[in-house]
Amino acid sequence: MAFPGGVLLLLLSSVLAIGNVKLASSSTFEIDYKNDCFAKDGKPFRYVSGSIHYSRIPRVYWVDRLQKMYMAGLNAIQTYVPWNYHEALPKQYNFTGDRDLEHFLQLAHDIGFLVILRPGPYICAEWEMGGLPAWLLKKNDIVLRSSDADYINAVDQWMGTLLPKIKPFLYQNGGPIITVQVENEYGSYFACDYNYLRHLTKLFRSHLGDEVVLFTTDGADQGYLKCGALQGLYATVDFGPGGNVTKAFSAQRHAEPRGPLVNSEFYTGWLDHWGEHHSVVNKDAVAKSLNEILALGANVNLYMFIGGTNFGYWNGANSPYAPQPTSYDYDAPLTEAGDLTDKYFLIRDVIRMYKNVPDGPPPPTTPKFAYGAVKMKMLKTVASALDMLSFSGPVKSIYPLTFIDMKQHFGFMLYRTKLPKDCSKPTPLSSPLNGVHDRGYVTVDGVPQGILERDKCLSINITGAAGSEVDILVENMGRINYGKYINDFKGLVSNLTLGSDTLSNWLIYSLSIDEVVSKGFFWKGSHGRNVFSHSAKLTTPAFYGGSFSIPSGIPDLPQDTYIHFPDWRKGQVWINGFNLGRYWPARGPQVTLYVPAHILRTDAPNNITVLELVSAPCDSGTCTVEFVDTPILNATVSHPALKHKMFDKGDLA
Repeated sequence: MAFPGGVLLLLLSSVLAIGNVKLASSSTFEIDYKNDCFAKDGKPFRYVSGSIHYSRIPRVYWVDRLQKMYMAGLNAIQTYVPWNYHEALPKQYNFTGDRDLEHFLQLAHDIGFLVILRPGPYICAEWEMGGLPAWLLKKNDIVLRSSDADYINAVDQWMGTLLPKIKPFLYQNGGPIITVQVENEYGSYFACDYNYLRHLTKLFRSHLGDEVVLFTTDGADQGYLKCGALQGLYATVDFGPGGNVTKAFSAQRHAEPRGPLVNSEFYTGWLDHWGEHHSVVNKDAVAKSLNEILALGANVNLYMFIGGTNFGYWNGANSPYAPQPTSYDYDAPLTEAGDLTDKYFLIRDVIRMYKNVPDGPPPPTTPKFAYGAVKMKMLKTVASALDMLSFSGPVKSIYPLTFIDMKQHFGFMLYRTKLPKDCSKPTPLSSPLNGVHDRGYVTVDGVPQGILERDKCLSINITGAAGSEVDILVENMGRINYGKYINDFKGLVSNLTLGSDTLSNWLIYSLSIDEVVSKGFFWKGSHGRNVFSHSAKLTTPAFYGGSFSIPSGIPDLPQDTYIHFPDWRKGQVWINGFNLGRYWPARGPQVTLYVPAHILRTDAPNNITVLELVSAPCDSGTCTVEFVDTPILNATVSHPALKHKMFDKGDLA
C-alpha cells in the first residue's frame, strides 16, 4: 500500500512508541459532579467522539480512518474489544496483526485522540455472539452475563489478560483512555444480576485502579437503567436522531442527578439484516439532533462514525433469527470503505459550531478499481472433498451433535446418514423442533433436494431409495448477539424426522474449509461437474475457482474494489485465502462485497475461491464473478422478513 510520507512517519513513530506510553504523568480525568461535566487536568471538558471498531477495519487502514475522524472535529474515539476475536480458543490469545489492540490505541494517541474503551466482556455490536466466545457454550446450561461460576471464571481469566494491556494506556498513566465501560446495555438483558455487575466493577478496579472513570450504557428509558446502572459506575444512555433529546437525557438524570450528560451511542445510521432493505438515516435528521445534544453541553459519541466489514464469519444476528450481512456500512458518515459522504461534511459543520475543527481537508476517499469479470470453474463438490476438508474424519453418533459438541465454532459441518426406507414418493424431511441452526443444504445420493432454514422452512420433501446417502451441509450464519437467546447453539441441535420416523446413525464431519482454502488445496485436485436437482434450480454445494492478474502499466495498483456475483445465489468467498465473508444477492440487500487492496497482490495471480451453496450459474449461464468500482448495498429485497423498528433496541430483545 502507498501512504503519504507523513503517515509513514506516524506509523514508524507509533511502532517505536508501543509500550512506552506509561510515562510519569500528573494527568487526571474525572467526573465533576458540582459543575455537571467531566474534568480533564482540572478543567471542564466535553468530548465529541465517534465509534470505530478496529476488528472491522484492516490494520493498514487504521491511520486513514482515524485521520478522517480527526479532521471531522472529533476529539475522541470509542471502540469495543471483542473477546472472541482475541481468544478464539480457551487461553489461546491473539493480539497480532489486525488484532493488535495496543497498536491501535497507540495510533489513536499519536493522532491526538482520547479513547473511550468498551472492553465488555459482552459488547453486542452486531458481532458474533455479542463478542462472547462460542466455547463458553461447552457447558450446555451456562447462564451467560451472570454470576454463573463457569462464566465468571472465564471472564476473570480473560480480563486478567486484557486489562493489564489496557492499563498503560489510561489517561492517568500518560495514555489516551479517559473512560472504560463495564459490560454493555445490561439493562436490556433478562438476568438483572447485580452481583455480576458488582463482581465486574471489583475486577476492573483491581486491574485498572481507582482513578479511571468506569461507566455503563443503557437505552434512554428508566426501565433499562433499573438493571443496567450500579453505584460506582457512571450511568450513560444511548439514543438516535429524531426524538426528544431533553426527555432522553432525563432518563440519565434519573440515575445520575448530577454529572455530565452523555449519549454513548448517538446513532448516525442503523444495522442491516439479510432480507431487509439497507438502513438509511437522513443526514439532516442526524445533524439536527446532534446540534440539540451539543447545545445542551452534553458529551456525545456518534455510533457508528465508520462501520467497516464483518469479514469471515464475524457477523451477528438478532431474534427472531435474523442474521446481519457482511457489510457493516451502517449508513455512517464514513462508508464501509472509508469514503467521505455528505453526512460526514454536514456533521463536521455542526461540530464546528461548538469547537475548533482542524484546518485543511480530510484525507481523500481511497480510489477504487474495476478489475472486470473473472471466469470461474468448478473445483470440487463439498461431498467429494470431505477427505480433504475433514482432517479428523467423521464422528459416529446415533443422534446429531452440535458444532460445540464437535469443537467447531464457525463455518460449516456435514451430517450424513442413510434413508431407512424407500422414498420413491416425496416424503417430508422435517425439523419439528426448529433444530436446523441455521441453514441445511440437503442432498440424496448427491442430488439436491432443498434447503431447511431456521424459523423459515422446517420441512422439505425428498425422494430416494432405501439405503441412499443423505447429506445435510449445515451453515452457521452467525450467533445471536442481543437479548436472552445469545446462547445460540449451531448445527443440528435437535433430531430430524423422515415422515414419522426419527433419523439416526449419523456420520458427522467437522470441516476446516478456511485452512484448506488458505493452503490452496483445491487448486491441486481434479475438477468436477455440478449435479442439478430435478427442477434444475439447485446445484449441489461446491467450490469454484478463478484467478486474475493486476493490470501492468497502471500506477498505484492494487486499489480497493468490490466483488459482484451475477447469477450466483448464496455462499462464501475467499481471495488469496482471505475470507471476505458471505454473499447472498438472492436475498439482499447487500449484493457486492468490499475487497480491501491489501489482500491483492501484483507479483502473482490472485486466486478467488467461491463456495456456492444453492445454485451456481456455471452449467446454465455465464460462470463469472466481476470486480466493480461501486458498491451495491441496497438492492431490491423480495424475501419477506421481520422488520425491526429504527432506534429501539427493545424490539430486538
